[in-house]
Amino acid sequence: MLAESKKIETNKHELTVKVDSEKFEEALQRAYKKNGKKINVQGFRPGKAPRKIIEKTYGEGVFFEDAINDLYPSALNEAIIESKLEVVAPPDVEITDVSKADGFTFKAICVVKPEVTVKDYKGIEVKKEVKTVTDDEVDARLKAMQNQNARIIDVDDRAAQNGDTVVIDFEGFVDDKAFEGGKAEKYSLVLGSGQFIPGFEEQIEGKNIGEEFDVNVTFPEDYQAEELKGKAVVFKCKLHEISAKELPELDDEFAKDVSEFDTLDQLKADQKAKIEEANEKAANDQVENALIDNIIDNMEGEIPEEMYEARIDDIMRDFSYRLQMQGMDLDTYLKYMGMDATAFRKTFREQAEKQVKIRLALEKIVELENITPTDEEIDAEYDKLAENYKMEAQKVRDIVPVEDISKDLAVNKAIELVKESAVIK
Repeated sequence: MLAESKKIETNKHELTVKVDSEKFEEALQRAYKKNGKKINVQGFRPGKAPRKIIEKTYGEGVFFEDAINDLYPSALNEAIIESKLEVVAPPDVEITDVSKADGFTFKAICVVKPEVTVKDYKGIEVKKEVKTVTDDEVDARLKAMQNQNARIIDVDDRAAQNGDTVVIDFEGFVDDKAFEGGKAEKYSLVLGSGQFIPGFEEQIEGKNIGEEFDVNVTFPEDYQAEELKGKAVVFKCKLHEISAKELPELDDEFAKDVSEFDTLDQLKADQKAKIEEANEKAANDQVENALIDNIIDNMEGEIPEEMYEARIDDIMRDFSYRLQMQGMDLDTYLKYMGMDATAFRKTFREQAEKQVKIRLALEKIVELENITPTDEEIDAEYDKLAENYKMEAQKVRDIVPVEDISKDLAVNKAIELVKESAVIK
């Protein structure tokens, strides 16, 4: 295999790759063995015609496409490595010459990693703001714990009120005609949840078990069902059941029941400490984001559009995978959201641009600072991945190339270098 590389424009190289006739002949023979049995030639049993007869009947190039597809991916990869190009997007490939006698030649237009400059990445001044914990925040945490441990009790000695869960029958009418989707029996509804259209839940408050009543509401102008937009509706309802939450007392016994602490004061102190820890982490994240934004602002370079598109592809694949884990495919999700794939991709554009830029900037810092992870750090990262994915470390090594691990670790060390040198006020 012979390969030549030349720069044709910023961030683009043209690779010319020639695969010799010997390798091409081997691939042609493999293509014949794979596909020859599917080809019928008059005078021969199905799949038994010799290769020369097939080529004479259907043309010399009958197996060319399969043979080229067999060879060119590895030939392209070898040429990229040989030319020391850091390709960042799938190349555009064009076959320029092909024959049995000479093999075949193809050209690949490769988009390569751009050269960027980064300056003033040490000693960046940033402001760190740690939010002070208030008594109201601690009380809200305790209130949430109180609600989580509430007991549901049946209510039969009073009317329904906000916060109750009611079980109702209802049927909706527009101009005295029932409409589709407006009827349900023994429907469970939390009053005040905002689950129904405005005004519906409030009219159930004050009603008693067994009572039948009308609820008069008007559908919003932006309601999803066209035939109901802005329509005045009457729902005929019957109330069957009322239940309410019975909250436990916030005292020392509550603390013992829901935690490892003996007193309510200890539980409060623990919740305050957890909020403080979360606030500290949020402040540190804010500092890191500010540093990253500063680095991006001080980076210069012409970044190819293909890098942004490739990153969006990665984000889309990850999003689609997470949907599949929830039992939904991307097409169904897009229909539900009323979006097409093109519009959905655009929602990730800003995120993709920032991720591409910071990666390029940090990789440049790695280069400038000559950052190299140690063997011990690489081994520790493999062990960490093995533990996270519940796999043997060697299997992880077989799947994830050491070069990728090394690059990621180096980038993380670059972030730490920037943070350690920063002036944080």
